[in-house]
Amino acid sequence: MTRLLFYSAKIYDRKSFDQVLEGRDDIQVDYIDHELEPRTATLAEGYDAVCAFVNADVGSETLEIFAKEGVKVVLMRCAGFNNVDTKKAAELGIVVKRVPSYSPESVAELAMALALAVNRRVYKAYNKVRENDYTLTGLRGTLMHGKTAGIVGTGKIGAAMCRICRGFGMNIIAYDKYENADLKDFVTYVSFDELLAKSDLISLHCPLMDDTYHMINIETIKKMKDGVILINTSRGALIDTDELVEGIRMNKFFGVGLDVYEEEAGNLYVDHSDDIMAHSVTARLLSFPNVMITSHQGFYTVEALQAIAETTLQNLTDAMEGRKTPNDVA
Repeated sequence: MTRLLFYSAKIYDRKSFDQVLEGRDDIQVDYIDHELEPRTATLAEGYDAVCAFVNADVGSETLEIFAKEGVKVVLMRCAGFNNVDTKKAAELGIVVKRVPSYSPESVAELAMALALAVNRRVYKAYNKVRENDYTLTGLRGTLMHGKTAGIVGTGKIGAAMCRICRGFGMNIIAYDKYENADLKDFVTYVSFDELLAKSDLISLHCPLMDDTYHMINIETIKKMKDGVILINTSRGALIDTDELVEGIRMNKFFGVGLDVYEEEAGNLYVDHSDDIMAHSVTARLLSFPNVMITSHQGFYTVEALQAIAETTLQNLTDAMEGRKTPNDVA
């Protein structure tokens, strides 16, 4: 029997994985609330594999502990793996697998939901009406139809966003080092600078790499149209948060919608409602009336959770049986 230790297990994780595990007696899963970091890595003693999420610390120290404790496989139940020291894992002989795609439409639909919410000030309207204020002050939006959507990254999620924007009657331009031939009948590929200059809506859908780190900074913000809407449902560090704040103060943006942000590591899926957040950049962002932040919930649909569970458990089976697949990252 294969033993799997599941870190940072939420109720919805347990439900989706238990559903997929039903009827299987070859895998034993133990769920714990603790997040994965070096000090909790020792809990994996005696386990064949561990399962972690986007905010886990899977660096060299954690991996060395895993190697000592006999862990052979690290399963990332997400697409991103920038928090994994893949070189160290390979040196130690630890297999690392991920879920490269899990209902890309789920993330793309949230991206458009954020764009619509910040454009039409839905969050502000909701709160006004709850207080019996039916005035329209502060609620004016702009028309999406006929405007230009700039999609940065046209993998599966970016492609889904392109199709959604097409349904809204938008003109679509995109930037990606690897152009998606399936989109070229309605998407025009341009340089990054041209996308910045022409887009009324910019939506980020690219991985976090050395050349995409802080790709949105004060210099690229200055190249954008005045009144642009910026959406990020990909990785927080694609945007330099301090310089985003500077751009907001310059009145560059009509609206900003973020499902991910640089400061999320200490906040992700934690209730801080009774805490005083000292030096919080996130709190500063939330002080602006044209900014909306959600809780890294792009993946959070019934369909996506099931796909994550199915792929993760298949990754475990493949790893234990020595099969290499496209889901391997180390």
